[in-house]
Amino acid sequence: MIAGTSSHAGKSVLVAALCRILSKRGYAVTPFKAQNMSLNSFVTKEGKEIAIAQAFQAKAAGIEPNELMNPVLLKPKGNLISQLIVLGEAVKDISSLDYYKEVPKIMKVVEDAYRQLAMEYDVVVIEGAGGMAEINLYDRDVANIGIARVAKPSIYIVGDIDRGGVFASLYGTYRLLPHDVASLVRGFIINRLRGSEKLLESGIRQLEDMTGVGVTGVLPYISTPMPSEDSLCIEEWDGSGEVGVLRLPRVSNFTDFEPIRSLCRFVDLKETLDCEVLIVPGSKDTISDLKALKSSGMDEKLRKFARDRPVIGICGGYQMLGRELIDYGVEHGIARVKGVGLLDAVTEFREFRKICRQVKRKVRGNAVILDRIRGKEVWGYEIHKGVTKTSNPIFDSEGCASDDGMVWGTYMHGLFWNDSVVRALCKHIGVETPKRTDGIEEFAKVVEEKLDMDAILSSL
Repeated sequence: MIAGTSSHAGKSVLVAALCRILSKRGYAVTPFKAQNMSLNSFVTKEGKEIAIAQAFQAKAAGIEPNELMNPVLLKPKGNLISQLIVLGEAVKDISSLDYYKEVPKIMKVVEDAYRQLAMEYDVVVIEGAGGMAEINLYDRDVANIGIARVAKPSIYIVGDIDRGGVFASLYGTYRLLPHDVASLVRGFIINRLRGSEKLLESGIRQLEDMTGVGVTGVLPYISTPMPSEDSLCIEEWDGSGEVGVLRLPRVSNFTDFEPIRSLCRFVDLKETLDCEVLIVPGSKDTISDLKALKSSGMDEKLRKFARDRPVIGICGGYQMLGRELIDYGVEHGIARVKGVGLLDAVTEFREFRKICRQVKRKVRGNAVILDRIRGKEVWGYEIHKGVTKTSNPIFDSEGCASDDGMVWGTYMHGLFWNDSVVRALCKHIGVETPKRTDGIEEFAKVVEEKLDMDAILSSL
């Protein structure tokens, strides 16, 4: 189990690296995160929704993602309400207080999922959540204390030295753990060191002396491509800005744009639009984000922008660009809201159940950028409530384009993971296509060199 002293300590990417290392050494290995809170999700081949981090880790392990790897997913909607997804299926919207009441039932689901994976694989690499020593949550901490008591894994606590205070955070986390869980800790991992390891030697010795737990390794600072788990990661995006992505208040699945991250810049709703292409991304609450977009005046900016530059809507963004959104009591009671009006599309929300599926479709319609790959097949996945009726589809019978093709939208997440789409975009804006590298392979080599893998394997 890879636990952390805090969020963004490097747990997700370290789990992915260990999955790659163990897989290449011949182990059948799977990732597992008991409970994830993330607005960036993925749809499995079976149509189950899980956090994208676990899908990425499964890919690193060389296996197909499934819902057992992330049995509980919470997608925040605001006002302490989250959509609860259990074993890949959306169950209901729930407050944090009501969720805690259901922890006993949730833990049964988590335990069953873990035990099934444990029977199928040689090694399960568990990812904790946030900081492990949340002492106010120990009685209901599903993703850390709860799963540790079920699986009794070898635990390694990772701390981010780049944020400062790594020795205090590692020591404090360990000392605050319940005794039965602390007894499972086999090592500390220091992550994101920018300087010399020699400068840490005396601190490492003191930490080991005070805790009786060894430092299993020190990892250097490496910028490794890893799908972002939540909106805090937006601050780390610093692309050139040819492609603008609207920073909606409830933005979701912005990992759609990871392959073009070097070109992207997030644009606040009150900013001037000075990019070459603008994307309106997915949203966890389309109608609320549409209202925010209008109140900021961004709807008028979009209409002016679309006169001579492309506007692309993905999922919720696609819905917003249409003429009207009609809610029959699914999200906001009975409501009719005018869209931005750039697409001849009307979206109706009639049921809570979501459409979740992987899809392959051909580019059929007349749309700027896509006209370069007309007739080619693209891959993606859908995760949405609402059904959209349109007169001018672009991906077989799905999606929509404006009459001049300058504005288009689709429900397909993952569209920019298609190399053909990325090349078409780059040709349109006149830049070189970003090189696609297997960042996790590069990071895994560093992890294998810097961590004491023999100690990790012997502790299993």
